[in-house]
Amino acid sequence: MMHDQMSHETHAETFDLAPISLWLEDFSDVRQLFETWRQSGVTDITAYLNENENRIKQCSSLIRVIKVNKRTLSLFEANDFDHLTQNLGSIFRDDMLQSHVQELSALWSGETEFSSDTVNYTLTGRRLDIQLRGTVLPGYEDNWQRVLISIEDVTEREDARREQVESKRYAEGLFEHSPVSLWVEDFSRIKRLLDEVRDQGITDFRVFTDVHPEFVRQCTSEIRVIDINRETLKLFLAPDKLTLLRRLNDVFRDEMTAHFREQLIDLWNGNLFHQRETVNYALDGTERHVLLQFSVLPGHEEDWSLVQISLTDITARKKAEAYLEYLGKHDVLTKLYNRAFYVDELNRLERREFHPVSIIVLDLNGLKVTNDQWGHAVGDSLLRRVGEVLGEAVRPPCHAARIGGDEFAVLLPAIDELGAASLVEEIRSLVEINNQYYSNIPLNISVGWATSVVGEKMESVAKRADLLMYENKRSHYSSAGKGGQPTA
Repeated sequence: MMHDQMSHETHAETFDLAPISLWLEDFSDVRQLFETWRQSGVTDITAYLNENENRIKQCSSLIRVIKVNKRTLSLFEANDFDHLTQNLGSIFRDDMLQSHVQELSALWSGETEFSSDTVNYTLTGRRLDIQLRGTVLPGYEDNWQRVLISIEDVTEREDARREQVESKRYAEGLFEHSPVSLWVEDFSRIKRLLDEVRDQGITDFRVFTDVHPEFVRQCTSEIRVIDINRETLKLFLAPDKLTLLRRLNDVFRDEMTAHFREQLIDLWNGNLFHQRETVNYALDGTERHVLLQFSVLPGHEEDWSLVQISLTDITARKKAEAYLEYLGKHDVLTKLYNRAFYVDELNRLERREFHPVSIIVLDLNGLKVTNDQWGHAVGDSLLRRVGEVLGEAVRPPCHAARIGGDEFAVLLPAIDELGAASLVEEIRSLVEINNQYYSNIPLNISVGWATSVVGEKMESVAKRADLLMYENKRSHYSSAGKGGQPTA
């Protein structure tokens, strides 16, 4: 008898000192209520409880708490048992009611154990995420007079999980709504290919790819795209991700292979973050100049299984740069090269020691008279027409330039005097054709040309051509003064 008393005291002490919250409860009145409902024809207890929340509350009110342990009082911030039981409505509320349905449904179905993840509240109002487990104690299966409930506080774990979910949602939001094109890719197969080449004893990867361009193509085929964001679809004019991924060969083509080779060389040299300007193509075939930034994401340095590539659209900037470069070298009115380009090209030809080099110098006759009589708009029209003629007649590596208000020059590397004379005839023929098309005011030009001799400076050749042009101009005005009408 004394042994049974000691065992009972030991069990009571174990209950009271348990490190998790324990509740000993009486569910017998709930069982009687269930019997009443069964007799009235209830079969689906879950649907029946969810139909009316007051039925859930009724079941909860019939549960009688017999005792709790010390951990329960501290967890729920209660002063004592009475303080706790008199405020159960503050503890079990809100989310608790719906999880309570699961427990009641398990008991209704004849199960003697149940569990749920739910929310309770301390008496000071602090929210607790809990893991609840209940067991009908042996010997009480028929009346549910003794049900042991354990409540484990998992708030810290759930807070960490919620923080992780929120961080993931935040990261996904940043990715999806980034104002630049973002790609998440798997480069692990490329890492293995590079390692295999290194294991073969290759040390100069640039030379290796010179000899084996097919290796670069193989690496290209081994890239696996994991995800792309909305801005990527917008940048490449793709209706959806699947369409873009199916047409990657239309996006990455032409000079992209050379850029990708440089990217592989960076990776070979251990540079896991790099950037470069390159050209891609939208699905309609238009160019996209982009600043590509490549980064192996932290934690994946050993296998490159997760890399991020950002593409910033710099097409507008490149167009602006190209236009500024064009303006620096071209005359806007005639679309020919300007004097700055002409001088630079003269110097380049002299440094390269081209021989022979011919230079044609042309002057538009009567421009001042036209400007005075008809206005500068008409004079500008004549200059544009000269640009049309020279643009049609002169092809690279030869260059035509406007070097003064009404003066033009044509540089002819590796062209002798016979070739220069032939081009002058072609220019005169095109002027005649142009005058037939623009019959109001005809073009009239004075021309001089010269071909370099061995060792002659380019400046000297240009001066000789210029002097011959002025001799032609004097002849033109002299002829006009002897009875002909001066031409505009």
